Amino acid sequence: MADLRLKNVTKAFGDTVISRDINLTIHDGEFIVFVGPSGCGKSTLLRMIAGLETITAGDLYIGDTRMNEVPPAQRGVGMVFQSYALYPHLNVADNMSFGLKLAKTTQTVIEQRVNHVAETLQLAHLLERRPKALSGGQRQRVAIGRTLVAEPDVFLLDEPLSNLDAALRVQMRIEIAKLHNRLQRTMIYVTHDQIEAMTLADRIVVLDRGNIAQVGRPLELYHYPINRFVAGFIGSPKMNFIPVKITNTAIDQIQVMLPNQQQIWLPLNSDGVTIGEEMSLGIRPEHLLPSEEADVTLEGEVQVVEQLGPETLIHLKIPQINAYLIYRENDVVDVKTGSQFAVGIPLHRCHLFNKDGRACQRLYQEAGVSPKTKA
Repeated sequence: MADLRLKNVTKAFGDTVISRDINLTIHDGEFIVFVGPSGCGKSTLLRMIAGLETITAGDLYIGDTRMNEVPPAQRGVGMVFQSYALYPHLNVADNMSFGLKLAKTTQTVIEQRVNHVAETLQLAHLLERRPKALSGGQRQRVAIGRTLVAEPDVFLLDEPLSNLDAALRVQMRIEIAKLHNRLQRTMIYVTHDQIEAMTLADRIVVLDRGNIAQVGRPLELYHYPINRFVAGFIGSPKMNFIPVKITNTAIDQIQVMLPNQQQIWLPLNSDGVTIGEEMSLGIRPEHLLPSEEADVTLEGEVQVVEQLGPETLIHLKIPQINAYLIYRENDVVDVKTGSQFAVGIPLHRCHLFNKDGRACQRLYQEAGVSPKTKA
C-alpha cells in the first residue's frame, strides 16, 4: 500500500462543521492514533476514510488514487467498530468468513485465511462456538479477525476496547501492538484513552473541535505540546496550570512571578513575550519535586489523597489561586487531608502558555526526544 493522504478534508452536516480543513499524511505501515475529547470529530474522520461518510470538501488519496467517490468495499480498508456486531446465530468461523462468502471467495481460500487468522488471534479452539459462549475479549478478537481475513491494506479501529474491563483492555492492547508488529499494515486507531494512545501509536493526531491541534510522536507531544489544549489533554493526571505574570525577559529566558510573589527565571524562548503579560505556567504532576529538593516551592492545604499503591496523588489547594495543584510521587506518601504540604518546581520542566494558549518554545531537550512537532 502507498501513503494515505487527507487534503483540506472538511465534513459538515448542514451548518454544523465536524471536521475542518484536515491535512494529514499517513505513511505505509504506520500506527496512527486519533485522540481528542468527545465531539471533536475522531470517529467522523475515520468513517470518511472508510467511505461510510461522504466528504463535504477536500480530497482523500490512497497512493495516487482519489478515493472520494470510491465505494467502501473497493478502498482496501477494513473497519473494527466499537460494538462487536457479531451475528449471534453464527459460530466464530462463520462470523469471520461472512464477508469473504459475500465476495464469493473460494472455500479453500476462506478456510486458509480463517485458520491462519484464528491461530494468530488464539481463536483456533473456539471456531465452533457462538458469540454467547465467548468472553468479551474473545468477542473483540473475533471482530478484529473478521477484518483481518479480508486482508485490507488499512485497518481502521474505532475505540475497539472501550467495552472491555480493565484487565482485558491491557491484554488486548498488547495483542493489537503485537499484531501490528507482525503484519506491518497501516492502522488508524480512535481512542480517548491516554495509555492506549501513548503505548500504541507511532504518531498521535490530537483533534480539537474538528481541527488538528498537533501531530507527533507520543513523547514529543508529552514533552513539547504546541498549545495549552494539547498540554492539558496529553498526560494523566493532566498538567497543572498556575497563573503567572511576566516580570522580565532575556535571551532564551523568561522571568515570571508566581502567585506567592516568588520570581523565577525559566529556560524558554522569549520571542514575542511582553513584560507585564499574564500567562499560565504548566507543570506535570509527576515532574513536581519534594520541597526539600527544589529552591522554588509552593505550599497548600491537602484536599484529597489518592493512595494507588505504586504511586500517590496529592491534591493541593494553593491559597493564592482558586485551583488545585496535583502532585504525583512514585511511592507511598504519609500525608493527611487538611495538613499543609509543600512541593518543589523544577524550572527546566516548566511550560509557559500565553492568553491564546500558544506555548513558548522549551529549550531543555528531553533525552532522546527532539522538539520538532508542529500543527
